[in-house]
Amino acid sequence: MRNIRLKVAYDGTNYHGFQRQIETAGPTIQGTLEKVWERLVEEKVTIAMAGRTDAGVHASGQVVNFLTEARIPEDKIPKAFNSLLPKDIRILLAEDVPWDFNARWSATWKRYDYHIDNQRIPEVFTRLYSWHIPVPLNISSMREAAKFLEGRHNFKTFAAAGGDSKTFERTLYRCLVRADQDLIRISCVGDGFLYHMVRIIVGTLADVGRGRIMPGEIPGIIESQERRQARLIAPAHGLFLTHVNYTVESPFEIFPDLEPLI
Repeated sequence: MRNIRLKVAYDGTNYHGFQRQIETAGPTIQGTLEKVWERLVEEKVTIAMAGRTDAGVHASGQVVNFLTEARIPEDKIPKAFNSLLPKDIRILLAEDVPWDFNARWSATWKRYDYHIDNQRIPEVFTRLYSWHIPVPLNISSMREAAKFLEGRHNFKTFAAAGGDSKTFERTLYRCLVRADQDLIRISCVGDGFLYHMVRIIVGTLADVGRGRIMPGEIPGIIESQERRQARLIAPAHGLFLTHVNYTVESPFEIFPDLEPLI
């Protein structure tokens, strides 16, 4: 038996999330990958994922692993997979890893990026990959609020019902708000994320940008541990799982763009 790790990119628009569902719910990324592998080598496998992305969420750096008896060389696996996969899913890398590797539990940190289209008329070509907010957002206030979210906190306020986490403490190494004209990108890097956590953070920062919440209210919202204090969940289609890390390297060694804005 081998333990194979894959790096996967996908457009989540046409999928009912990553995790396998009953057939009537619609196609999923996990279900599609498992079916393609079975077609390739006539072997059923169960794929473990680094992050259970929701319906509509995209990824440029999802990581999965699975056990297999197949002898396909690791450098041939991406080409074999991609020959049968739909064009909105691509295998970027495949490698043999130790038996104790698990895509979820072996991860040291993850990076998510969220895109907001902040122009009055929505951009046609990014409508499937960004949340359109037609009213101007106060970027300075959003950045000030984001700084309060960084560090180790109990993020129960930012966890939606339905998750399987037993504890709510997480470390957010960086929560960074950038604006390039009318495109706003919010980057969240942490040692782990709760169910809908990034989307709730983005929704809260959007409320700050609109003036509905003041930046100085964020510490109290965190301390309240009450879900109703952060009500808005940003739409799924603006979210990207960008990177999952498994080494001792810090996020700032790999992504210089995460350094604080002056």
